[in-house]
This record gives sequence, structure tokens and C-alpha cells, in this order.
Amino acid sequence: PSLVLAPFASPAYSFTGCLLQRGCAAPLTTTRCASGEAKDEVQLAKEAAESRADTAPDTIFDKIIRKEIPAKIVFEDDRALAFRDVSPQAPVHVLVIPKVRDGLTQLQNAREDQEALLGHLIYVASRVGKDECPEGYRLVINDGKHGAQSVYHLHIHVLGGRQMTWPPG
Repeated sequence: PSLVLAPFASPAYSFTGCLLQRGCAAPLTTTRCASGEAKDEVQLAKEAAESRADTAPDTIFDKIIRKEIPAKIVFEDDRALAFRDVSPQAPVHVLVIPKVRDGLTQLQNAREDQEALLGHLIYVASRVGKDECPEGYRLVINDGKHGAQSVYHLHIHVLGGRQMTWPPG
């Protein structure tokens, strides 16, 4: 029988998110790698998890999340934390961050499986902006060296409380 690597759908193959045998809905328990070495699905999952490990050093934001250093928190749930910037660039300057970084040191590192978290961060930022800046606000994400990112833990700046100018930078 021939093999196919899912995800993929056609009448001849059924999709379950792993290696499948043609015409069979049950996933195979062992996969042959390009080297010919046999690996089971558990081993493959462990290797995938290790390759996604966030190995970047802790930042000041990690210490704020762990409550090791104080912050003026304006919002917190199980996925996001919003707190006032210690060096505000506008009358209102709040940072919204993911509580679990999971590789999100920069926006350009975002993965498809983080789409819901990214949407949640924007939603939280919009609620903070609406509550604190009824006349309007600006959301900013600095990404990388040319984006002037200074802390490598994804964060959204909520800026407001005054008329913003254009262009911003």
C-alpha cells in the first residue's frame, strides 16, 4: 500500500493529521524517516516539541508576569497581561503581552497555531484603548532592530491621551 503525509484530503485518503495508509483512516504508529530509521509517533511529537522550545533568555516582562518586580497592571487573564509602561511616550502608555511567550519574542516569529492568541492580544489592547482613551488611541508593535524593538517578548503598545501625529517615526 502507498503512504501519504497528511494534512491532505481526497476521496482516496482520509485525514487525521498524521501519516496515513491509503484507504485507511487509522494512523500508522511507526513512521519511516528519510534516513530509513523507524520512529514512533510519540518520539516524533517529542522531537517537534523540542524544536519549538523557547530558548530565548528571560526578559523584564517575564519577571513582571511572575510578579518578581512590580508593575501597574490594568488587565490580566490567563493569556494576557496589560500594564503601564515605566517610560511612557504618551499620557496613556500601556503594554499588552502574552503571559506565555512560547517563541513570541518578535511578531515575525508568530506561528499559525498562535493566531488565536495574537487575536486575543489585539482584543485586549482594544479594550484597554477604549477604556482609557475614549477619543482614540494607537496600537504599535515594534519588530526587530529596524523596528526599534528593545524587549524581545512580543508586546503591543497602547498609546493615547493626546492627539497622535503622522508619520509616527
